[in-house]
Amino acid sequence: MQSPPFQLARTSAHAHRDGCCQPTEADLRTSRRRARLAELDSHLHCSVIGTCLSTGELRKLVPKFTGLDRHHASDLEIHHAAVELAIAGGAGAKALNKTLDERYAGAIRRFDAARDPQALLDLWNDALRSGDVPPAYWALMSHPHATIEVRQSAFGELHMLSHLVGAANRADIRRLVALESENQELKDKIERQQARLLELSAQRDASVRRMHEQSLHIDRQSDLSTAQREAEIERLREKVEDGERRLALHTSRREAAEQRALYEEEETRALRNKLGEAQALLKVVQAECAALERATLDAHDRPDARRRGIEWVSGRRVVYVGGRPNSNAVLKALVGAAGGELIVHDGGIEDRKGLLAAALPNADVVLFPVDCIDHDSMSMLKRVCERHGVEYSPLRTASVASFVEFVARLSANAQNAHANAPPPSAFCLRHG
Repeated sequence: MQSPPFQLARTSAHAHRDGCCQPTEADLRTSRRRARLAELDSHLHCSVIGTCLSTGELRKLVPKFTGLDRHHASDLEIHHAAVELAIAGGAGAKALNKTLDERYAGAIRRFDAARDPQALLDLWNDALRSGDVPPAYWALMSHPHATIEVRQSAFGELHMLSHLVGAANRADIRRLVALESENQELKDKIERQQARLLELSAQRDASVRRMHEQSLHIDRQSDLSTAQREAEIERLREKVEDGERRLALHTSRREAAEQRALYEEEETRALRNKLGEAQALLKVVQAECAALERATLDAHDRPDARRRGIEWVSGRRVVYVGGRPNSNAVLKALVGAAGGELIVHDGGIEDRKGLLAAALPNADVVLFPVDCIDHDSMSMLKRVCERHGVEYSPLRTASVASFVEFVARLSANAQNAHANAPPPSAFCLRHG
């Protein structure tokens, strides 16, 4: 964001004090507490309330502190009133804060294990990948170790997630709503036809009874001629046949409507499955875009330094099999700038496959994009790597983003392993 909705963090004048003079984690735990809703930046209240509290909960809570009618006020009026209560503080903000704490107590306890901003961001990223955003958003915003940068990052990701998901799913949602509406109309039509069939069946039974009575009456009337009785019977028979034809017609229409309703239900289920697959792919693409953006911004801000996020390749040899020439050139420059070596092999299109078998034993890791490599090269690559004990991994695509995201995950795993190592000694040569 060029201009975030809250003030950026300022560098402290004492940021370079001796490490031993900084407050310990125990001091931070005893001196810092979770932030209340009213203490957050006023630009954050709209996102917290809109994401973490439903309209039904706000309709029960907001009218207690405002003059709004919970039955007639619009959703927007309820939302605006809740944001104003949070900004103003007081009893309304306390009630909103209490509701958030009670509803997301589990997420708050899970985030309490974080003791630094990076741990908070790791938990937040896990929540984004699992789709459980509202609990994690409130737990992060109110955490005592949440800095302005951490809150700004979470706010930006939530803001962009709403745009991406809305743009990707808008057409499917419209189609799904239309199908559900049509399905409901068909169900209503079937119910009306069934009622009509019952009515016709009752009318037919009544007609049969009347015809039987009329037949008995005709028989009793001895003064009527035989021709007249036969004519009357024929007329009644035609009337019965006409009723049976109408009943058969309505029955066939009802069966056709039922079949169409079943087909629409199957199509709706297929669209829901496609929507789920699109959302899963969207999460993968978001992770790749985020990793590529971090590497690109770092290359612009620190052209002579090691790249953050891909520092794992520093001093390592990576073999990349397959891919496209343009993307491979960019990857080779990126790895070289990070202090690593990237050996590129096209899988046997122009390069000899013997060179690939010779390069694999000296590699730290072997990567290959599954969308840009032939099956023979991939099978031979796996056999040679397993024979020499070299780690190999497939990439989703031959794009730069897929490569950067994979290396960023390796870097993050290495940093976590380093963070879990025993802490260094707290002894200070200057202060003892």
